[in-house]
Amino acid sequence: MATTAAAKNPPAARTNPLQQFVWEGTDKRGVKMKGESASKNANLLKAELRKQGINPTVVRAKSKPLFGAAGKAITSQDIAVFSRQIATMLQAGVPMVQSFEILASGQKNPRMRDMLNDIRDAIAGGSSLSEAMARHPVQFDSLYRNLTKAGESAGVLDTILDTVATYKERTEALKGKIKKALFYPAAVIAVAILVSAVLLIYVVPQFEDVFKGFGADLPAFTQMIVNASRFLTEWWWAVLGIVVGALAAFIFIYKRSPAMERAVDRLLLKVPVIGMILHQSAIARFARTLALTFKAGVPLVEALETVGGATGSIVYNEAVLRIRDDVAVGYQLNVAMKQVNLFPHMVVSMTAIGEESGALDTMLLKVAEFYEQEVNNSVDALASLIEPFIMVVIGVLVGGMVVGMYLPIFKLAATVG
Repeated sequence: MATTAAAKNPPAARTNPLQQFVWEGTDKRGVKMKGESASKNANLLKAELRKQGINPTVVRAKSKPLFGAAGKAITSQDIAVFSRQIATMLQAGVPMVQSFEILASGQKNPRMRDMLNDIRDAIAGGSSLSEAMARHPVQFDSLYRNLTKAGESAGVLDTILDTVATYKERTEALKGKIKKALFYPAAVIAVAILVSAVLLIYVVPQFEDVFKGFGADLPAFTQMIVNASRFLTEWWWAVLGIVVGALAAFIFIYKRSPAMERAVDRLLLKVPVIGMILHQSAIARFARTLALTFKAGVPLVEALETVGGATGSIVYNEAVLRIRDDVAVGYQLNVAMKQVNLFPHMVVSMTAIGEESGALDTMLLKVAEFYEQEVNNSVDALASLIEPFIMVVIGVLVGGMVVGMYLPIFKLAATVG
């Protein structure tokens, strides 16, 4: 009996991983064609090409590049795109293993392709999707896995994955807005500093040679610029080393010191305009993530454990953990939120209404949409506000040096006159 049962239900075999092949051939009209496809072996790929009306002449395994063979790192944007693709395929009724095979074959990034193949093999071996994703915790965090598990338990995996895909897309769009708000002013100021350094090293010394022929004392402002030029010309390597070393040390300490990370996070939240955008972004992420997990049926205390990390802020993460502890001992969510003194009155009020009406997820989604729109408006306002500020910075740095260089000439002209 045991033998018979084993024969009827053999253990799931591990699917052979797909391999990338480069092929050449001709179609029915004799036109030469070439391409790249994934298959288990060359013979299967030849058969597939013939079904498509292509007569293969060359099919060979794609050689790995000498450098960068591992491919680029898998980004959160890659996961967002994958989430939408897998949700769409499952809603269309494509079997899960086949869905992962199709998605893996279309990946140009070897790391992403290997990860999808690994998940596919785990599913083919009997694992659930959430268990297979747990093999890659960096790409699929606890929030993603918990939602997937909830969808599997409720039998609505395709619906949950569609919701997760929307969540990831909105989160990435929000991140893009924040990066845009921070990158633009930083890039312009960096260029202004670089231009100033070039003027000090290459242009000011030319003026200094001219000033020596005047035989008179230079104005104090001009002398200061000349001294700065001399110092930078002679010690540029030391200045560059100090700047690079300080930046590297800051990054090293920041990544390894929670205290430093917390201090920087608190400082950024207090910066005018930018701090407001970061507050709005954290509230939007908190509201959308909590709404998503609560709607999926995850208990509130368990949901709050994963929501904090999704806010993108250590300050808000710590606040959410305090909220979780208060909710665990019986406080209402809106009361616990009010106690941390971090969420605006409107957010607390909407949460209270949601709890009273039994529509907490709906109210939180409205809060998320409101604050996502606020982030968009704030970023646009920042772009308008920062332009005159940048002009002032460039005028002070570059224009100040130009004026300083011409001061002796104006002084000489006044003396001659």
